[in-house]
Amino acid sequence: MSSLITLLLFLLLLSVIIVIHEFGHLMAAKLFHVFCYEFSFGMGPLIWKRKTGETQYSIRAVPMGGFVAMAGEADGDEAYPDVIVPEGRRLQDVHPLKKIVIMLAGVFNNFLLAWLLFSMVVLHSGQIQVSPKPVVSSVVAGTPAAKAGFEAGDVITKIVREDGSSVKPRSFLDMQAFIAQGEGDLTFYVDRDGESVVLEVTPEFNAEEQAWRIGITGTAADAVDVTLANCWYYGAYEMVTITRVMFTTIAGLFHGSGVEQLSGPVGIYQATETYASMGFWSYLFLIAQLSLNVGIFNLLPLPILDGGQVVVTVCEWIAHRQLSAKVKLAINAACWVLMLSLMVFVTWNDIARLLGIG
Repeated sequence: MSSLITLLLFLLLLSVIIVIHEFGHLMAAKLFHVFCYEFSFGMGPLIWKRKTGETQYSIRAVPMGGFVAMAGEADGDEAYPDVIVPEGRRLQDVHPLKKIVIMLAGVFNNFLLAWLLFSMVVLHSGQIQVSPKPVVSSVVAGTPAAKAGFEAGDVITKIVREDGSSVKPRSFLDMQAFIAQGEGDLTFYVDRDGESVVLEVTPEFNAEEQAWRIGITGTAADAVDVTLANCWYYGAYEMVTITRVMFTTIAGLFHGSGVEQLSGPVGIYQATETYASMGFWSYLFLIAQLSLNVGIFNLLPLPILDGGQVVVTVCEWIAHRQLSAKVKLAINAACWVLMLSLMVFVTWNDIARLLGIG
């Protein structure tokens, strides 16, 4: 696949996910009569515009993402100083519950897009592999699991890492995701024929698979036929499964585990090339995964994200007054520093992996 096609697919992927997110904000804002200056596809210089009602719909030169500018948002008001906004039509004028709905509408759209795409992908495949329970099927001789005393039939009820992070796996995939976060001793709590057993294991890094392993296998995954009637259920099942893995990974980050797995734009570009080369449906699966990621990421309680805006709105609602502009500016500045630092870090992670120096 040529670099140009990969770049176009990369930009399309990002644009679809971001525009769908912003469109959710737009629809909710209009539902509650919040004045919207502009809804744009793309960023940068304006190349096309059309005003419908009070809102300008536009296409901008850089085909990456988009935005909705609402009255009451600082950047929105500053960009359209000559527009007269009717009384009571600013974001801060609506009831806090309505404002929360507006803030979360973008996340809802990302989840909806992910669910629809996951459902389409599993319907196209005709079958879905349902991850088995966290039960040991066999133990590989000479591996850390064999040395620790694992036996076939052991039911894994809980895993604790030496840094204190833990998981109660509902599936074999949950367990694999937790082990994959990085090196360090693990304590397994096992149900063996009704008896509680505690096993200490130190995972080994498998260079061929580029993953941490302990040397156990699970039971065979169940293959379920997917039809138009049940694809929506299994699309949701796929979402929940991936979400559990994501939360396991996010929880590990707070304990310093799995930081090296973080990825940014370079990693997404590489993933786009890989998935797109596997075909149209694999590419849709990647869009679904990233849309889910964006939705979950935006729920984080940082003021520059939707989740943080919800927290601020709830705090102002309880206090019956708005935070001062200076406090908001200071918090937002700190969050932007944090986000930019994270972006630099994940970009370095991606480049290091690409060059083989990580």
